[in-house]
Amino acid sequence: MKGFMGLIKRNLLIYFKDIQAVIFSLLTSIIVFVLYLLFIKSTFVDSINDFLIGLESLVDSKDIDTLVSCILLTGVLGSAMITVPFNCLSTIVNDKEKKIDYDICATPMKRWQIIFAYFLSATISSIIITGFILTIGIGMLSMNGSVYLTLELAMMAYGIVILGSLSSTALFMILMMFFKTTSASGAFFGMLSAASGFVIGAYMPLSNFSKNIQTVCSLFPATHVTALMRTAVMGGVLDHINDSIGGLDNGAFADGIKDAFTFNLTVFDNKFSNQNMTFYIIAIFVISALVMMALYSKTYKRK
Repeated sequence: MKGFMGLIKRNLLIYFKDIQAVIFSLLTSIIVFVLYLLFIKSTFVDSINDFLIGLESLVDSKDIDTLVSCILLTGVLGSAMITVPFNCLSTIVNDKEKKIDYDICATPMKRWQIIFAYFLSATISSIIITGFILTIGIGMLSMNGSVYLTLELAMMAYGIVILGSLSSTALFMILMMFFKTTSASGAFFGMLSAASGFVIGAYMPLSNFSKNIQTVCSLFPATHVTALMRTAVMGGVLDHINDSIGGLDNGAFADGIKDAFTFNLTVFDNKFSNQNMTFYIIAIFVISALVMMALYSKTYKRK
């Protein structure tokens, strides 16, 4: 057990002591933030105001800004739960490339303990960083105006951080088996960083894409994680705006926002509820974990 805990600590220290690795793992999140400041905010504000034609006087402009900022926050969180676990798991490739895994396998630790240590360290890294981003984001939004985040929604948001980190890490553990050099994993990380923002709807809502593309994007668990995060983070302020309208639109504004920003994903013309999306993420995690343990147990042999 000491060796198991020591390997987890070692992997965490390798990641967090390398400031460049932390920054690059948050590259997509930084890009989303910069694009938001330059382009996305005004576009999203205009889109939301289109839903409020004739009702503008009933809704505080600060609430609209808060709603748009919540959209940004969910995009940053969704991308972080993809890039942080992957970058932390690059330790596996680095250890293989430098033959460090020879020394690790020579210890009395069992293979499943070695595998599980890599998995847990990457998951913990993702939870720490994403949870920190969530906390800072909510704090900054609260300074500019209430986000109307109830205790239930806050617990849901942090629970999604844990679930999303687990599912992403388990899935990427399988991918790491196919990389033999850090340059190869780094090249893939670059493509992943570029594509993930589109897949989860961080750069633009998935509703802007065709149904076929929406279905493809919805096959990835990270997209479901981001959709659930929208419900948790944006739910409070959206309900407040809906209450401000007072039912004059029969809930059309709230429904329009949920459809436009894809609160519920559509897979093969089947609309997923929050419960279905949660089950989907858990199913992907369980399947990935089983495949991960089976493959690594056969290939990660003692030298």
